[in-house]
Amino acid sequence: MFKKYISKLETVIAIAQSLLTPKQFIFLSAVLVGISSAFAVIVLKTFAHWVFSFATYVNGILKLGFMNSILPIIGIVLTVLVVKKVLGGKIQKGTSQILYAVAKKASIIPKKQMYAQIVTSSLTVGLGGSAGLESPIVITGAAFGSNYAQKYKLSYKDRTLLIGCGVAAGIAAAFNAPIAGVLFAVEVLLVDVSIAAFTPIMIAAATGALVSVIALDEKILLSFKQQQSFDYHNIIYYILLGLLTGFISIYYSRNFQKVEHFFAKLKLSPYKKALFGASILAILIFIFPTLFGEGYESIKTLSESDPGKLLENTLFSEFRDNSWALLLFVGSTMMLKVFATGITLSSGGNGGNFAPSLFLGSYVGFFFSKFLNLTGLTNLPISNFTMVGMAGILSGLFHAPLTAIFLIAEITGGYNLMIPLMIVASISFAISKRFEKHSMDVKTLVEKGHAFTSNKDTNVLSTLETNSIIQTDFLTITPDENLERLVDLISHSNQVIFGVVDAKQNLLGIVHFNDIREIIFNSYRVKYTLVKEIMLAPIEIISPDDSMEIVMNKFEKSKKAFLPVLKEEKYYGFISKSTALEAYRTKLKSMTIE
Repeated sequence: MFKKYISKLETVIAIAQSLLTPKQFIFLSAVLVGISSAFAVIVLKTFAHWVFSFATYVNGILKLGFMNSILPIIGIVLTVLVVKKVLGGKIQKGTSQILYAVAKKASIIPKKQMYAQIVTSSLTVGLGGSAGLESPIVITGAAFGSNYAQKYKLSYKDRTLLIGCGVAAGIAAAFNAPIAGVLFAVEVLLVDVSIAAFTPIMIAAATGALVSVIALDEKILLSFKQQQSFDYHNIIYYILLGLLTGFISIYYSRNFQKVEHFFAKLKLSPYKKALFGASILAILIFIFPTLFGEGYESIKTLSESDPGKLLENTLFSEFRDNSWALLLFVGSTMMLKVFATGITLSSGGNGGNFAPSLFLGSYVGFFFSKFLNLTGLTNLPISNFTMVGMAGILSGLFHAPLTAIFLIAEITGGYNLMIPLMIVASISFAISKRFEKHSMDVKTLVEKGHAFTSNKDTNVLSTLETNSIIQTDFLTITPDENLERLVDLISHSNQVIFGVVDAKQNLLGIVHFNDIREIIFNSYRVKYTLVKEIMLAPIEIISPDDSMEIVMNKFEKSKKAFLPVLKEEKYYGFISKSTALEAYRTKLKSMTIE
C-alpha cells in the first residue's frame, strides 16, 4: 500500500516537472526534500526522547542506577548487528561523506543512506549512546536530496543544490532554526553558492522548520525561553570564554581522534569491539549519568534556576545543594564527554559530534561563570554564559562561526545575546583555526586531498583527477640517436617536448623544441649531435597519484609548460599546464551553483 502511494506521488512529480520551468521545479523540489528531511528528524528525535524519558522514569521509581548503563550497551551491539546483517557490513559516519560525495562522486549518495542513518543512529543514540543525531539527520537529508535529483535526472549543479536543501532542512527541523540551517549548508558543505541559489535552500529550511513545529513536541527540541539581559560590563569575561572554548575545542578534536585511532588498532571482531567499548561507556554513564544520550535535557537544566537537579539519581545526590560539588561534577563531565562520544562512535555506534559540541559548550560556559561567581570575583549571568558557550565550542569544532552564532540566537528565542555570541564564536574559531587547520569532521578527507576547504581554488582542484589530464601518446627518443631523428619527429607531429628514455622506459631527460631551436637549423650540428648531449634533467616529476593541487604547485615552482609523469618509476607521459588550466576552468564553471 505504501509503495502504491509513493508511485502515485512520483507520477505527480514527473508531471509537474514536465509542466514547470526548471527553476520552478527546483523550488518545488526544495519543498519536497524539506518535508522528507523534517520527517526523518521527527522519527529520530521522538524515539530518542521516548527512550530517555522511559529510562529516567524507571530509574526514578526503581532507583536502578545501572539502567542507563545497560541501554547503551544494547544500542551499540544492535547497531553493529544491523550494519553487519542489513547494511553490508559497513556504514559511513560523519558529514565528511557528503563533502566526499560532492567532490568525488558527482553529488551521488547511495540510496541506503536514506534509511541507514535513521535506523543505526536511533539505536545508538536513542538507547543512550553519548553522541548526537544531527549528523545522521544531515546525511539523511543530503541522501534525500541526491536521490530525488537522480530520480528526475537533474544535473550535477541541481543535485548539489538539493543536497544543500536536505542538509538545511535537517538542521532547521532539528532546532527550529531555519537561518542556522541555511548557514550550515552554505558555510560547512557547499563550495560556491551564488545569491540566487539561496532561495531554494531557504525554502527547504523554512519547510523543514515548519513541519517540525507542527508535528514535533516542543519539549523535544532544544530551546530556551528565559534568558538574562546582556551587560556590556561583562565583555571581558566573554572574551575569556571565547579563548577557553577555543582551547577546549582543540582538546576535544585531538582526543576524539586518539580514541578513534585506539579502536581502529584493536584486533577484535566487531561484536567484541562493541562490547568492549560499550562496557567502558557504561561505566562512565554509571558515574556521570548526564553522558547518557544527546544530553539536551541536562543543557536545559544547567540554564535554569536549579542546576543542582543534575545530581539527582546519581552517586553524588547527597551533594545536590553543594555548589562546589556541582561544579566539580560539571567539570569532570565536561572533560570526559569527548571520551564518551569517541567510544560510542569508534566501538561501532552511529551518531555525530554536533550535539556533543553543544553539550560541551553549555558545560564549559556554566563551569566558567559558576566558578567565577563562587570565588566572589564577579556576579555573571550563568544562563547567558551557558548558552553562549555552546556557540564557542560549535564554532571551534566545525569552523562554522556564523552557524554557531545564529543557531544559538534562534534557539534562545531572540537576539539579545548577539554581541557576546559574535565575540565568543569568532575568538573560538580563530584559536581553533590557528592550531587545527581543518574542522574535525574533514581532517581525514583533507589528508587524502578529497575534502573541501575555505580555499576555493583548492576546493575545485580537489575534484579533478590527475590521471584524466595525463597525455600518454607523446613520442619518445633514445639518448644515442642524433638530432636528425628528433627533427623528423618534430616535422611529423605537433609535439614540442620529448622524453628521452632507455630500453627499459627509464626517463633519462627531456628535450624541448625551444631549447634546441638554434641547433636544428644547422645541418652539420643536427647530423653530429647526439640527443644525450643536449637533453636536460626534468626540474619536477609528477606521479599519477599526485593531487591536482600538488601538480599545479609543481607547475608554479618549475615555471614550465610541460612536466613529465612517472608511473612506478617508469616514463608514462606528460601533463600540459594549459590542459590542466582548461580542466580547472571547466570544473569551476560546472561547480558554480546558480
